[in-house]
Amino acid sequence: MARLSADDWAEAALAALAEGGVGAVAVEPVAARLGVSKGSFYWHFANRRALLEAALRRWEAQTEQVIARLDGVEDPQERMRTLLERAFGQGRDAAVAFRLISEADDPVVGEVARRVTGRRLDYMEDVLREARVPEARRRVLSAYAGYVGLAALVRMGTISELPDGLAERAMMELGLTANTFYGGSA
Repeated sequence: MARLSADDWAEAALAALAEGGVGAVAVEPVAARLGVSKGSFYWHFANRRALLEAALRRWEAQTEQVIARLDGVEDPQERMRTLLERAFGQGRDAAVAFRLISEADDPVVGEVARRVTGRRLDYMEDVLREARVPEARRRVLSAYAGYVGLAALVRMGTISELPDGLAERAMMELGLTANTFYGGSA
């Protein structure tokens, strides 16, 4: 087996965080997830807190990577559709967002959760403004609250999976339909 990198540990810690919250980011369970002894952990991190911080940095970096890729999509409606399809098609990010928001009392967790959430909200608002959608901030807040709320419902077991068609429904709620800003039909 190839030697694991700090990034491998951070990715495994991020997966643990999505499944079990900040408390699940512990050396032994993450080592077990990776199929290695916990001794290899100390090659990369001084302690559990350093591992948690690496996972949080990874989550924030993933947000920036998604935004960088989306910036290559010229049409704002298509940019938002791509973002929503990715967000609703991949449940791990919503689970992480929900867990970090709900554990924001921790100073490090709270700082990252606020920064990433703010970045996401601002980006989505900018896309809507570019598309000339009225009440952009209100619409974005509602959509993001729904995104995190759905993750909460899955976490509580109220629903077992996200319903189909969420990206399309979110597009409508965000005011992104062909009629909204092109003045014609799709």
